[in-house]
Amino acid sequence: MLSDARWNTLDGRPPLVIAHRGASGYRPEHTLASYALAIEMGADYIEPDLVSTRDGHLIARHEPLLDETTDVAAHPEFAARRTTRMLDGISITGYFACDFTLPEIKQLRAVQPNAARSKAYDRLYEIPTFEEILDLLEEPSGRAGRTIGVYPETKHPSFHLQLGLALEDRLLQALQARGLDRADAPVFIQSFESANLQYLRFRSRVPLVQLLGPEGLEMASGGAGARVTIPQFADPRGGLPPRHLRDIARYANAIGPWKRMILRDTEQSSLLPTTLVEQAHEAGLYVHAYTFRDEPATLAAVYEADPVREYIQFFALGLDGVFADFPDTALRARAMM
Repeated sequence: MLSDARWNTLDGRPPLVIAHRGASGYRPEHTLASYALAIEMGADYIEPDLVSTRDGHLIARHEPLLDETTDVAAHPEFAARRTTRMLDGISITGYFACDFTLPEIKQLRAVQPNAARSKAYDRLYEIPTFEEILDLLEEPSGRAGRTIGVYPETKHPSFHLQLGLALEDRLLQALQARGLDRADAPVFIQSFESANLQYLRFRSRVPLVQLLGPEGLEMASGGAGARVTIPQFADPRGGLPPRHLRDIARYANAIGPWKRMILRDTEQSSLLPTTLVEQAHEAGLYVHAYTFRDEPATLAAVYEADPVREYIQFFALGLDGVFADFPDTALRARAMM
């Protein structure tokens, strides 16, 4: 794709539309149906979050916990699997994917965890493996000759590492099996933790993305998957301290900030812009922001319940990509620029 003078992105190309957990605004998240619909809509990338089963298979779930996104509680045969574990330094009780084998996971069905969205598709779809998602990307239907990228996130990698279920090598093996472990592959690997990205950097040239949470840059600190954070807004210009961006650029190709790190909602008549996009571009980093949704309750008041207006404002700032629950809306807004 050639660069276009209309865009203020790092490389001058149109911003990517990344289907967040698939077309998760329309179908239960992280299902083949959700990913297939996103592809049909025209998304550039689909985003699977990856966790591990007890027998070492990578499956697509937003968290190691299964409670909110599957019907596991409706299976009395698995009642004894409910347990308490430490996750990010917090004691959590529930059903963890790491306590189930893949054949057991395949007995579950996905449900819609967002109360504001339709439950009409609950319990219709299996929980897919990462290999099944990659198989879907190789199917020609619904793409009109387009190459669709995959944008996996390693979820809670330090938690999995302590269980002996490290995610990183299994992820690379799945990509290598399809010739996708290369710098020019339509692949980004993302994580909130930095240590696993640095591990991956020495083993692969696939583009890497350091996610940034509202609290700060997350780093594994040892002990039950606990984390420490580096505060984000220490720079007077409203972004990360430049040295932190330069450090990230040593192992990553992009940052994935929360959108409110770019435009702050102070509940005034307009949003307060920061210089994070400009700073990241100065460091040679792409900026892919999360999460864009259509529901009025997720939009700042200034947009008057119109999600297209939000996209257009962010695109004008030079954003290189957006994580969208409703990828068709993001694509419509991009076409209007």
